[in-house]
Amino acid sequence: MARVLSCIQPTGDVHLGNYLGALRNWVSGQHANDVFHGIVDLHALTITDKPGVLGKNTVELAAMLFAVGLDPEVATVFVQSHVPEHSQLGWIMECTVSFGELSRMTQFKDKSAKREADFVSAGLFTYPALQAADILLYDAAEVPVGDDQRQHIEITRDIAVRFNHRFGDTFFLPKAVTPPAGARVMDLLDPTSKMSKSSETDAGCVYLLDAPSAIEKKFKRAVTDSENEVRYDREAKPGIANLLDILSAVTGTSPQQLADQYTQYGALKSDCGAAVAAMLTPIQSRYTELMNDKAELGRLLRIGAEKAGTVAQATLARAHDAIGFYPR
Repeated sequence: MARVLSCIQPTGDVHLGNYLGALRNWVSGQHANDVFHGIVDLHALTITDKPGVLGKNTVELAAMLFAVGLDPEVATVFVQSHVPEHSQLGWIMECTVSFGELSRMTQFKDKSAKREADFVSAGLFTYPALQAADILLYDAAEVPVGDDQRQHIEITRDIAVRFNHRFGDTFFLPKAVTPPAGARVMDLLDPTSKMSKSSETDAGCVYLLDAPSAIEKKFKRAVTDSENEVRYDREAKPGIANLLDILSAVTGTSPQQLADQYTQYGALKSDCGAAVAAMLTPIQSRYTELMNDKAELGRLLRIGAEKAGTVAQATLARAHDAIGFYPR
């Protein structure tokens, strides 16, 4: 059983693309591996500048992770700032990575360029060092990432190799792995773009907490095309293909088989909206239960923090011993 680490930032509402593309795989994979799932609120601090927002987003995301099916007795679900070893090892990682290596990180270049007229946090620059700490703390063998995050795993390995060379074998080298293929969910109004909460309008993005009526309304307004033939063709008919992909992910029937069942766009839109709304109903119910019982939610997060802390403390102590810090 491999140790697998996947983390998520508390930066806003979870949408259908997040769930069908990733979170559902987290749930199905929790019994196959030793999984650690961190809510990385320290990373979210790089784009947070108002009081109260980060804590609110963190507790809401935690409730959603449990609501979709992560079992706190099986998966280790924790809040990053609840495990102080992240920050402590993060500084050691900053002292082990070079300025030049951080300067070459494409995500920093892209994100800082987008915000050049705004405040650019130094934390955005040193982000990979803290991310390396997140990974190395748990001796993670596998880190599922998309192509845009592979560079972060590469620099984590480079940092670990350098530390091991300087101070002796201490850290396990993680491996970037391609996560199980989740549903490819596109924006309902722009089916050539991935569903995202950063889109100009929410009308094409289905959130997990949307009311059933709102979900069905969004699907009825989904962009299709001027034809009237229902067939699965991502290139020629991206809107129809997106609806079929979503309905396929919900029902387990292949998009091609589903396409044969419809002769009208309206019926496909209606069925897709109804199926998504039905799928999300029990998730929304469990989410509401947890949000109405903050004591229980806190208890579940303490279970994760204790489990994560036990592993993290041992790893940090190992690093301190390797460096030769004067003991307390």
